[in-house]
Amino acid sequence: MTIYNFDTPLQRRETNCAKWGHYAPDVLPLWVADMDFPVALPVREALHRQIDLSGLGYPDAMGVDDLPELRGLLVERMQRLYQWRIQPQDIVFTTGVVTAFHMASYAFVAPNQAVLVQPPVYPPIWHAAQTTGVKHQAAPLTRLADGSYVVDWEHFEAAITPETRMFLLCNPHNPVGRVFTRRELEKFAEICLRHNVLICSDEIHSDLVYTGHPHIPIASLAPEIAERTITLMAPSKTFNIAGLQCSFAIIPNPELRKQFQRGNKGIGGWVNTLGLVAAEAAYREGDDWLEQVLVYLESNRDFLAHYVAEKLPGIQMVKPEGTYLAWLDCRAFNLPSDPCSFFLENARIALNDGRTFGPGGEGFVRLNFACTRSTLEQALDQMQQALASTQIQAPSA
Repeated sequence: MTIYNFDTPLQRRETNCAKWGHYAPDVLPLWVADMDFPVALPVREALHRQIDLSGLGYPDAMGVDDLPELRGLLVERMQRLYQWRIQPQDIVFTTGVVTAFHMASYAFVAPNQAVLVQPPVYPPIWHAAQTTGVKHQAAPLTRLADGSYVVDWEHFEAAITPETRMFLLCNPHNPVGRVFTRRELEKFAEICLRHNVLICSDEIHSDLVYTGHPHIPIASLAPEIAERTITLMAPSKTFNIAGLQCSFAIIPNPELRKQFQRGNKGIGGWVNTLGLVAAEAAYREGDDWLEQVLVYLESNRDFLAHYVAEKLPGIQMVKPEGTYLAWLDCRAFNLPSDPCSFFLENARIALNDGRTFGPGGEGFVRLNFACTRSTLEQALDQMQQALASTQIQAPSA
């Protein structure tokens, strides 16, 4: 078994990397959801083999009978991880989860119908209805006094109207880090089925969950739920290969599957050849890497939570149950600007602006802790120093 060293910094500024190339060289980037870790060795080796063979033509991935090895790996994975029995033909390969939920909106939601989302939420989800020219509805998550988030079921159901055609679920939730429980998922499904609302479930972070918080695909709960659900997953976040643009939808209902594919509208293109090669290698041989990276991420998460509690009083953070993204509440400070701009200008740390996640994001920042511990500690020290140097006082207890 290969032992990976996630403490060794990678040189990423010269690799056409958005995370490290977008800001000035003196800025530490803890923003876009991209890990600063080496890709699993089996994935790298598979990509080298494909390139050495000059295998960069059109992929054989157009029909339901193509890619039998990769389909078989995904069928086995769903059964092993979730006791969810799917069929190879249920899988539709797509160029990304964002592309896929836009395809779903185009396919299933008419301009006079609506997509329901739960802010604060990943910006492309928040804007999905606007992007696809349909109506937008919101059922905001409820934030408790301790900083955790729950679903107000009365408000969720009240947000559904006769116009609501599709609920765009994000689980694990980005940015608040919730991994919804079986009971919560059953409640989502019960309400949606009763109101004849399709579920499109973005589960791209499904493999990135922490101790005590198992991921459950909502479609795995019961066949009648699977019949009304489009499940979106990918190796991209899990194995740090987002640039290869490979994802997949699981759609057991054949009529929904055909309709979903029509949502492509001829503009989605085919899945990247190297993305398919990397996905197969990752799902076949990448679990050792994944197990090790999860240990490192959980340790970083705990370090971050302890640092915030001890050295950044006034900033509130609840440990995420999944993802490698922390949601920091900076509203208690009287900052001279929004917290994202403040930390960029005064600490030279790039974070995501909470306002881009919709209502409930004002005064928050999202921090990506999928980096070396030394980078994380340096960034937090610079944030602490920025607050001190500008004489920003932590609120009294």
